[in-house]
Amino acid sequence: MSDPDHPDHPDHRDHPYHPDHDPELEAFRASIDNIDAALVHLLAERFKVTRRVGAYKADSGLPPADPDREAAQVDRLRRLADEAGLDPVISEKFLRFVIDEVIRHHLQAADEV
Repeated sequence: MSDPDHPDHPDHRDHPYHPDHDPELEAFRASIDNIDAALVHLLAERFKVTRRVGAYKADSGLPPADPDREAAQVDRLRRLADEAGLDPVISEKFLRFVIDEVIRHHLQAADEV
C-alpha cells in the first residue's frame, strides 16, 4: 500500500498503527507533558526568587552578575547532570540560558532603582 491517503496505509490518520492511535506513544507523551509542566512551574518559582535577588542587589549596590557564582553553578549542575545520566552539556546550556535571563532581570531591577 503506497497511497498515504488510503485508510489501510500506516501513515493514514485512521490506521490503528498511526502515532495518534498508539497508546504506548500517548503514555510517553503524557509523561513528557507532565514533566514539561513541572519544569515550567519550577522555573517560575526560580525566577520569583531571582527577582528578589535582583531587587536586593540593586538596593545594595551590588553588580547584577556574579561570574564566580555562575561558574560554581555551572560546575555544580554539570556534576549533577553527570550523576543523573544526563549529558552535562545539556545542563550547562540550560543553566547558561537561565543565568542570562536572570542577569537581564537584575539589570532591569538596577535601572528601576
